[in-house]
Amino acid sequence: MTAAAPRRGIRRGVSLLPSLFTLANLFCGWSCIVYAMRGDLATAAPFIGVAMVLDMLDGRIARMTGTASEFGVQLDSLADVISFGMAPAVLAYAWGLAPLGRLGWAAGFLFVTGAALRLARFNIQKNTDKRYFVGLASPAAAAIVASTVFYYPDGLHGRPQAFFGVVLVIVPALLMVSTLRFRSFKTIDLRARRRYQVLIPLAAMLAAIVTFPHEVLLGMAYGYLLSGFVDLVLHKLRRRDHEPIDTTPAAERLDESSSKA
Repeated sequence: MTAAAPRRGIRRGVSLLPSLFTLANLFCGWSCIVYAMRGDLATAAPFIGVAMVLDMLDGRIARMTGTASEFGVQLDSLADVISFGMAPAVLAYAWGLAPLGRLGWAAGFLFVTGAALRLARFNIQKNTDKRYFVGLASPAAAAIVASTVFYYPDGLHGRPQAFFGVVLVIVPALLMVSTLRFRSFKTIDLRARRRYQVLIPLAAMLAAIVTFPHEVLLGMAYGYLLSGFVDLVLHKLRRRDHEPIDTTPAAERLDESSSKA
């Protein structure tokens, strides 16, 4: 009896660990909203980046420890609505949508709606190809807003310039509910043994982020956004190259069509 109790305690602690990461993700979303309402946009935007890291870790930790549960899935989705739906919309409104009045409210609400629909569809969707997301993932959409604000925290103060803020939220909102495919990194196995040389590019990327955080994070966010369109073009080109070419002479095709008529 005395030996079984510590094991249950350890098991319970391991089960709570993924949820703690999810709650930390939720806290980052709330902090982003608070700082955005204060007008401290340079502090608010990085909270979304931290929330993205925590969002990637909670699911991986749950799978690696064997503690994944339906409760964790639902809690993660609710936290994502705040961190990657509400928080970016409030951040964008404080950054550049406020001069537009009700139009700015509407644009921000469309982003929140797109994130909620994206997460709801993801929960019920049975995607057989784990290499891709169908539609832009909500963390990636939030990264577009956060990296832009982080790069230029001074904001848009004039009404004509504020229309750029509308584009900033409308485009990711539409892509979240689209059927465009975006590469997923969830298939990467962190437990697999890999060659140590892979640490070199990872270290280079980390050094670049530390040295030029504003430029590198902005490039990464928009580069991922453009990757969906690049994959779409490449996919269509590959399909066209693999289509069978009809080598039948024109005269024979004409005779065949006339006989069918």
